[in-house]
Amino acid sequence: MDFKKITRNPLFYVLLIGVFLIVGFSLISSLGGAKQISTQEGLELLSGDTVTEVVNTDGDQRVDMKLSKEYEGASDVQFYYVSARADEVVTAINEANPKDGFNDAVPRATWFDGFISLLLPILLLGLLFWFLLSSAQGGGSKVMQFGKSRAKLVTKEMPQVTFQDVAGSDEAIEELEEIKDFLKDPSKFQAVGARIPKGVLLYGPPGTGKTLLARAVAGEAGVPFYSISGSDFVEMFVGVGASRVRDLFNNAKENAPAIIFIDEIDAVGRHRGAGMGGGHDEREQTLNQMLVEMDGFDPKANVIVIAATNRPDILDPALLRPGRFDRQIGVDAPDLKGRTKILEVHGRGKPLADGVDLEVVARKTPGFTGADLANVLNEAALLTARSNAQLIDNRALDEAIDRVIAGPQRRTRVMKDKEKLITAYHEGGHALAAAAMNHTDPVTKVTILPRGKALGYTMVLPLDDKYSVTRNELQDQLTYAMGGRVAEEIVFHDPTTGASNDIEKATNIARKMVTEYGMTGDIGPVKLGQSSGEVFMGRDMGHGREFSERVAERVDVQVRDLIEQAHNEAYEVINANRAVLDKLALELLEKETLDHLELAEIFKDVKRLPPRPQWLSSEQRPVSELPPVEVPQRRDEAGLAASVEADELPAAEKATKRRPTGQARPATA
Repeated sequence: MDFKKITRNPLFYVLLIGVFLIVGFSLISSLGGAKQISTQEGLELLSGDTVTEVVNTDGDQRVDMKLSKEYEGASDVQFYYVSARADEVVTAINEANPKDGFNDAVPRATWFDGFISLLLPILLLGLLFWFLLSSAQGGGSKVMQFGKSRAKLVTKEMPQVTFQDVAGSDEAIEELEEIKDFLKDPSKFQAVGARIPKGVLLYGPPGTGKTLLARAVAGEAGVPFYSISGSDFVEMFVGVGASRVRDLFNNAKENAPAIIFIDEIDAVGRHRGAGMGGGHDEREQTLNQMLVEMDGFDPKANVIVIAATNRPDILDPALLRPGRFDRQIGVDAPDLKGRTKILEVHGRGKPLADGVDLEVVARKTPGFTGADLANVLNEAALLTARSNAQLIDNRALDEAIDRVIAGPQRRTRVMKDKEKLITAYHEGGHALAAAAMNHTDPVTKVTILPRGKALGYTMVLPLDDKYSVTRNELQDQLTYAMGGRVAEEIVFHDPTTGASNDIEKATNIARKMVTEYGMTGDIGPVKLGQSSGEVFMGRDMGHGREFSERVAERVDVQVRDLIEQAHNEAYEVINANRAVLDKLALELLEKETLDHLELAEIFKDVKRLPPRPQWLSSEQRPVSELPPVEVPQRRDEAGLAASVEADELPAAEKATKRRPTGQARPATA
C-alpha cells in the first residue's frame, strides 16, 4: 500500500477529522464535568453531612451528588455501583436525607447521541473498506480502477542501458538491433514488403541476460517502452487480468511506435488446461485476451511485444506460433569469448591488478552465466575491500570463483584428524581417477577445506568449449565420480556417506546414457520418457509412462551395469596407483589445497587405464575401419596443443588449460 498517495487524498483527512470529532463529543458528553470517585467513597460521603443533593440514574447505576463542602477539590462528584449493591446504595441515600432532596432519573438518549451511535459505525466501516481497496489496487485516486495496466513506462530520465553494456549474446543483440531499426525507420523494410515482427521471445537459463537485453532495447529504441511482469496481470478478482491486457495494448497503440516487455511470461502464458481451474481459470482468461491482442491489433500500429522466460517448454503453443511470437531467440550461457567480454564489461570501474588476465578467468569459469560472472567480480571486490587491499588480484578472483561454485569456506567447521584423512583420500580418489582415464578433462584443483555442504571438492575443467560429449567421456565421468567411494573402500574398508552426491550424479549420467542417448546395446537408440526437461505438473500429471515394466526393468539393469563397470575401473586405477594416492593424500593433509601445477607434479608417474574396446551398438553392424577425413588444424589450436603437451606455458597462462563442458564438476565429499 502506498501511504503517500493515501495521505495526499482529501477524503482521507475528511474521514479522519470526522472520526476525531465523534470520539471527542462522546468523551465530553460521557464525562459531564463531575469528579468520579469509588463506590466506597460515595457511601462514606452519604453517611456524612456534606451531601446537599443526590440524583440516582437508573440503568446507568450512577449516583451524582452535590456537596456543601468540597471533596478533593470538587463540589460535584459521582460514583458507579454494581447491581449486587443496589439495595445498599438506595438505603444509604434514604438515610442521608439531603437538604435539597434526592431524585431518581431515567436516561434518555438525545437525538445527537442517536446520530453519533449510527454515524460512527458507518464511518469506521467506510474507512476500513476504503483502506482495503487501496491496499488491493495501489490506493490513491485509482481505488476502483481494477483493470488498469500496471506496466511501467521507461522514460529518458531513467538510467539507460545500451547494447554496449551487453556482452556474450551477439546473435540476440543482432536480432534486437533489427527490431530497433524497424521502429526507427520502417520505410526501408516496408519498401521490400517486409512485415514488422509482432513478438520476440527471449528464452534461456536464469542469469543469461534476457531482462538486460530488454532494458538495452529500451535504452536504444527511443520509443515508449512498457515493462511489466507476467504475475502483474493476475489478481484475486476474476477478469482483472484480461482487462489489464486490454488496457496495456490500448496504451501502447495510442503511443505507437512502442515496445511492450513482459518479463517471466510463463506466469501467465503457460499451457491452457494445465491448471486446476479448467476453462474458467483466471490465467487462461488472461492468456486468451493476450492471444487476441497480439493477433488482432492493427499491423500498422508498430507495436512489438518482447517477452522473456526460462521455461519455454510450458508455454502455450498458440502463443509461440508465427504471427504472435515470430522470433524465438535463445540466450544461452556464453562461450569463452563471450565470458571474456562479459568480464570486461563488469570489470569497468574495478581496480584490477597488473597480473590479472580476464581471459584466464574466463577459462576458469566454464558454464557460468552473465549473472555468475558479475557475481564473481563482485565477490572478488568484496574480498579485496575486506582485506584492506587496493587492487583486485588473481588470488581474490580464484577465491571468488570457489565461493560461487561451492559456497563460502566454512572456517568454523573443525574436523577431527580421522575425518580429515578420510576426506583427503576421498578427494584424492576423485583426482586420481580423473587423471588416469583417457578421456577426462584436466584436474585443476583439489581441496579438503569445507565449503558450503561439502567437506572438500575436486575441480575438473575442460581446455576449451565443447558442445557434445562422447560415450567414452561419459564413462570416464562415471569412473571419476566413483573414485572417491572406491578410495574409501580400498584404504579404510568402510565407506562413508560422503559419496552420496557422487552416486546421485553417476546414476543420473548412466540413466541418461540408457534412456536418452542410446548408448547401450540392449536398449539401443530409443528415447524413453516424455522429456528431459523439468516436470510441469499441469502438463505431465496426466501422462503415463510410455514403456512397459519389462523395459523399465531392462533400463535398471543397464544403469546398474554402467555404474558397476565404472566402479571396477576405479578399483583398477586406484589399486594400480596406490603409491600416488598416498602421496596425494599426504600433500592434501599438509597444504589443504593443491593447484594444477602441484597436481601435475604428483600425477606425472600415473599409470593410465588401457583404452576400452571399441564399442559396437550391435555385432550385426560392424564399424567401418576407414578413418575420418583429415581436416587442417588451425594454427592457434595447434600451437596451444603443442604447448600443453610440452608444458611450456608460463605460470600465468597455465591456468588457462581448462575448458568448460557446461559446468565444473566439483565432487562433494
